[in-house]
Amino acid sequence: MKRIEFGELVIGDIARENLMHVCDTNWASGGPKVKQLEKEWSGIFGYKRSVAMSSGTDAVINACLALYDIAGAKRGDKVIVPALSFIATSNAVRAAGLTPTFVDVKKETLNINEEQIEEAITDRTVAIMPVHTMGRPAEMEAICDIANRHGLVVIEDACEAHGASYKDRFIGHWGDMSVYSFYIAHLVCCGEGGMVSVNDRPLADILASCRSHGRPFDSVYFDHQRVGYNSKMNDLEASIGLEAVSVFWDTFKTRHVTMKRMRAAAEGYEDVAYFSEEDEGNINCPHGFSITCKEAGKIKIVEETFDKYNIHHKRNFGCIPTQHRAFADMGHSLGDFPEAEWVGDNGIHIGCHQYLSEDDIQRIETTIKESLEGCR
Repeated sequence: MKRIEFGELVIGDIARENLMHVCDTNWASGGPKVKQLEKEWSGIFGYKRSVAMSSGTDAVINACLALYDIAGAKRGDKVIVPALSFIATSNAVRAAGLTPTFVDVKKETLNINEEQIEEAITDRTVAIMPVHTMGRPAEMEAICDIANRHGLVVIEDACEAHGASYKDRFIGHWGDMSVYSFYIAHLVCCGEGGMVSVNDRPLADILASCRSHGRPFDSVYFDHQRVGYNSKMNDLEASIGLEAVSVFWDTFKTRHVTMKRMRAAAEGYEDVAYFSEEDEGNINCPHGFSITCKEAGKIKIVEETFDKYNIHHKRNFGCIPTQHRAFADMGHSLGDFPEAEWVGDNGIHIGCHQYLSEDDIQRIETTIKESLEGCR
């Protein structure tokens, strides 16, 4: 039985033509293909500018580095993040010389609990970074209201939320910056790559400086104005991404239909687990489909069933400050973030990528039903 992967990378004719063009011109690093990708990505969602990065993680790091300019941040200042997400979010905060402040999530949504954000704010807090986990938009209206009242920057971690919308407005148009990942299994894939999108042109210049060792935008001289890294995307990666951007909404529709079919397969098992849901007025990015069991230990039945049908699945990240040794030095203990810890122990997610065949989707539907029935 063929293994169904979480995601796949397929390089089509457009990408191959782009790649050959890059090879023929001998221009690999930060060339015209990168600029074209930045322009076309911005055009899809109406951003004023986008700045391409070498990965989604670098996109978050550089967004955090920009806080030294736009928020007057000092080393060690704090950025509020959810206790549950892919660890790159929190790693990036630290890599930028800042400190993550963790806030618990809601296990029903996997997103930061906006009702607990305000009590986590201190006089050293400079930003809030909600994560749109599994493509489901966080409660941006409430989060932005809190940020405005406290004078904080909002960075939307939309690495898994390409094309999602909250209250009929695209993700990325709520906060000051939005960051994206173009890794395999994401709607736009460059192999590796990322993007920071903004509606403030001077801020885009700062981000472009940060990704190039702190040089002024479009400068090649040794005039370093701020701390920065080499986070530039190259034209080879952009060549692959341009193909994905050219068919973005076709891909979105295909994946969204698949995600809806997975949710339909779980219909009637709401007493057993929480699932990826689409809230009224919102559109989720079809990044993946999550299952979080309501009874401890039942997730093993789900995992065993997916293994039986040879379907790739992943645990739901884990609680970063209490279930990952990388953040043990922050002094948190099990029980500090009960919802994130529950999701980490009792949740999985699977892919819903555009290369799934009809047979693949039917096998996944069968597996979802059988696994949930086994939990009763």
